[in-house]
Order: sequence, then C-alpha cells, then structure tokens
Amino acid sequence: MKIWKRVGCLALAAAAMLAVAGCGTGNQSAGSGKMQELSIGLMPDTDSLPFLIAEEKGYFADEGVKVDLKPFKSAMDRDSAMQSGHLDGAVSDMLAAAFAKDGGFDVKVTSSTDGSYKLIAGKAEPAADVKGLRGKDVSVSRNTIIEYVTDEILAKDGLKGDDINKVIIPQIPTRLEMLQNGKLAAATLPEPMASIAIYNGGRLLKSSDDLGINPGVILFTDKATKDKQKEIQAMYRAYNRAVDYLNNAPREEYIDFVIEKAGFPPAAKEALKLPTYHKAALPKEQDVTDCIKWLNDKDLVKETYGYDDFVIRLLDD
Repeated sequence: MKIWKRVGCLALAAAAMLAVAGCGTGNQSAGSGKMQELSIGLMPDTDSLPFLIAEEKGYFADEGVKVDLKPFKSAMDRDSAMQSGHLDGAVSDMLAAAFAKDGGFDVKVTSSTDGSYKLIAGKAEPAADVKGLRGKDVSVSRNTIIEYVTDEILAKDGLKGDDINKVIIPQIPTRLEMLQNGKLAAATLPEPMASIAIYNGGRLLKSSDDLGINPGVILFTDKATKDKQKEIQAMYRAYNRAVDYLNNAPREEYIDFVIEKAGFPPAAKEALKLPTYHKAALPKEQDVTDCIKWLNDKDLVKETYGYDDFVIRLLDD
C-alpha cells in the first residue's frame, strides 16, 4: 500500500511538472518567445521601400518576426483588406485613418512616414508659379491625401480649391500620362511618379516638403496594437535598420531591386530621387489636426477628432 501511495505521489509530482512546463511553453509562444506573424499592406510608393529592404536584407528575421508584405495598387483595396481582417497594418495616411474611424473601424497611427507629394506643371504650361494656375486644369484624386495637399499648397499662395479647375483622375499613371501629353496644366503626384514627370520635362511648382506638412503614416488595427505589440516593436527595429541602409548604401546597390519589388515603372530607375528617410517617430500633432480640420471643413468627417484619438505610442524608447 505504501508503495502505491509513493507511486501515486511521484505521478502527481510528474504531472505537476509537466503542467508547469506546459504553461511555460504557452507563455513563451504568446509572450516573450515565438512571435506572431504581422501582415502589412504596401502601396507602390517610396514610403514602402524600408519594408521591402527590411525583408530583402533579413532584418525582420534578425528580429525574430515574420512580416507578410502585401502589395496593393489602390488605397481602396488596401483599406478594404484591413477592414475585412486580412491586414494588421499598412502604409497609409491620416485621411484614411480618419475615414476608417468615422466609419466605425478603429485604427491606430504608430508612426509618420517620409512621403512627398508634388504639384507639377506640364512642360508646355506657361504658369511660373502656383498663382499662375488660377482657372486652369489641375488633376487630383477626390477626397484623398492628394487633394488635401493640393488645397494646402493653394492656400499657401492665397488661392482656394475652387480657384482652379480640379480634374478628377484617381489612377496615378493616367494622371501622369495626361500631364505629359499636355492635356493638363498641372497635377499633384506622389513619388515616384512626381520624379518621372520632372525628369520628362515637367516643372515642380511646390510640394508638401516646402510646406513642412506630412500626412503620411503607418497605422495598425486597434486589435493588432493590443495583441501584437511586441511584434510591431520588432518590426520597427528592422524598419529603422532599413532606413539606415537606404540613407547610406550606394544607389546602384538597391535601385533594380526596389524598382521591381515596388512595382515602379522602368522610367523610375533613372528619374527616382529617394527622400532622406527618418527612423520611425510619431507624427506631429499639427499634421494630424490639420488633416482633421480639412475633412471637417469639407463635411467628409463629422467628428472633430484629436491627436490622441489616433496616435498610440508603441515605439521603443
């Protein structure tokens, strides 16, 4: 009888040890050990390049995080993928964040980006400055970051949005083509299309850089910021290494790769001028509040949101 008691005690002890070990394994998987996968939507623009480099150079793997980069050609498709649960985060902008929140889908902005948006006159357009575009055809995409930047540029030169004839062309390649074919006086374009337009004879009139505004952001779903915080922080460590690489590596070392992976047109190989990238940082409060004010003024978003309604601090100190 004593022997069976002894065996029973040993069995209980062994079971307890296995239970503890099992609990430890579970905590490691969900906690400080193995990380969950992150899915991030990218657009064919220069803001996406640090992600592509981080994947190519193995920086994500070095940080122990798997990042599934999913390319999109339209912001609408990207936003639909996020709202349907197919993305944790995306390279995006403050307007998209506000539209999502106003529609009942909560997203959080985790950093700004280095996007640049340029108002470019066609090569045959005589206007010497922004004021010279009064009454002329200028192409934008309606209710987007492009129209927002255009309106801000106009306001800086004492013009209003209705002082020009806004030609609505959502597709960026079509907008570029019409500008280069002389069918528009000017157009607002992101990179790399802006660089291509200038390379082919267009003239830069003013840009978001000149105004010191930056509505471009990286955002994540509210759920991802709660469930995958350490994964997002690991992603940003890899992102920052990619920023260092892009700022210091010879252009010829990476240009063919980024042209192919980002889906840029071949003309971008010669024309593209990359920005000086900055390591991940929170957006300026003014950039957020100015975007919301523009949306409120145009009655596109009802609520008057503040900075803390969007921005969350997840970056490593």
